[in-house]
Amino acid sequence: MDPRISGFDYRRVTVADGVTLNTAVGGSGSPIVLLHGFPQTHLMWRHVAADLAADHTVICPDLRGYGASDKPADTDGTAYAKRTMAADVVALARELGHDRFALAGHDRGALVAVRAGLDHPGAVTHLASLDVLPTLDMWDVLHGTSAAVGFHLYLMAQPPGLPERLIAASPDAFFGHFLDVWAGDPEAIPADVRAAYLRASREAVVSIVADYRASAGIDVEHDRADHAAGNRLRMPVTVLQQDWGAALGFDAAARWRAWAPDLVHVPVSYGHFMAEEAPAEVVKALRALLDR
Repeated sequence: MDPRISGFDYRRVTVADGVTLNTAVGGSGSPIVLLHGFPQTHLMWRHVAADLAADHTVICPDLRGYGASDKPADTDGTAYAKRTMAADVVALARELGHDRFALAGHDRGALVAVRAGLDHPGAVTHLASLDVLPTLDMWDVLHGTSAAVGFHLYLMAQPPGLPERLIAASPDAFFGHFLDVWAGDPEAIPADVRAAYLRASREAVVSIVADYRASAGIDVEHDRADHAAGNRLRMPVTVLQQDWGAALGFDAAARWRAWAPDLVHVPVSYGHFMAEEAPAEVVKALRALLDR
């Protein structure tokens, strides 16, 4: 059995027609939903969730297409749109009795969180993003040789067929590469958790690629429409982010401020997997956000 978040209850929650999410729930108090990134599952929040559960109801799902959640076929290009995945999150919270909730996401989960904040401002009270840029900005800042750091974005953006076959030929090498090179402290992901991440990713190659492919297509369309219409994140927003801007030549805080007027942007020195590498710092930032 894969590791679990100690003290949390596990349940399967139906969020859409034919889609249920594997979800860990713990604590009591005002609700906060924590969304994981790539190539991880809800387990990435194990330290942060346990701390926040002292005075909050903490909800940690596997996103659709990841972990032990359902992985619907992407028949029309919308199954893994962040709009669809954000609707899952709102439906999940409501099924658990919460019409309004705080929301924090890391990596892919942060993109879902941003879309939830834009599409469902009445539901999301506070929003935190860990180490990612909004989709439209991500594509805008990647150019020239610096874009090599995002090779996986371009690979998984290709039409169905080739990316799935290439990744499935050696999934542990592919997904393990990111666990290795993105970690500032490899010891923060112990062997049993790493094994769980790799096992879950091996079983989700097609849906993970579909998630990334959506970010090169329909997600960009949705972001462009919101940007043109002046739709912004109106709730308090906190961003924790490695200083990509210095390396790639852009102002990350300015990029985020264009989407989130009520912004606290914090450059960090720890690695990409910050909820596992520096959980106390992440908890501190989330608690400060919830106090705003």
